[in-house]
Amino acid sequence: MIQSIERVSNILHCFDEDTSLGITQIAKKVGLTKSTTFGIVSSLTKLGFLEQDKSTGQYMLGLELFLLGTKVDAEGRNIIGRELDALVETLGETINYVRRQGGNVIYIAKKESPHSMRISTTVGMSLPMYCSAVGKAMLAWLPAEEQNAIIDATDFQNLTDNTLANADTLRAELKKIRSQGFALDSEELEYGLTCVAVPILNTQNYPIAAISCSGPSTRMTPEKIGVCQNELRQSCAKLSRMMS
Repeated sequence: MIQSIERVSNILHCFDEDTSLGITQIAKKVGLTKSTTFGIVSSLTKLGFLEQDKSTGQYMLGLELFLLGTKVDAEGRNIIGRELDALVETLGETINYVRRQGGNVIYIAKKESPHSMRISTTVGMSLPMYCSAVGKAMLAWLPAEEQNAIIDATDFQNLTDNTLANADTLRAELKKIRSQGFALDSEELEYGLTCVAVPILNTQNYPIAAISCSGPSTRMTPEKIGVCQNELRQSCAKLSRMMS
């Protein structure tokens, strides 16, 4: 039974990076025979978790997954959404809300800046913790053993010239973040983009989420960063009380 559930999960996660796949591609990704893969995919299609494009024969995620997703913590998402709206109105920049999944952060909600320039992050996007302000904000408050396990497993890459590309540099940065109370991404993920983030901590001081304010580096002056981190701290403290 557990093996079957794991196979279903693995097949659904094949679509993390590809919007549509054929049976042969899915079988190769999950390491199963085509016949076994076809049986599971057929069942998922009947249940609405996958859909098939009849013209190409390829499969994609189904509407049933979306409908279930809309029911996940609906009340909590409404509370968070209102807080993000307030931050956008106050700061005039894009606001993101993320949760952690292993050594990555997942973008759960995003409220766009009223300015014409848009930030490239999207809801559902997954990023390593080391190269984003939200990731570093959460990583900095994790217990040492958990933090070290994530850092040791990180595949550091130079996304820009400013990316923290090794464990020693990252650990030094995390100490600074704990001291100052917020994380900063100064064009570490993307050139021209500066991001400020603060974690949402539960009653045990454990990071359960994070919120960031992102904008073009030309607008994110030291003064603006100071305003952002103060507003983010207030919002995160408020959400912490509601979510704990």
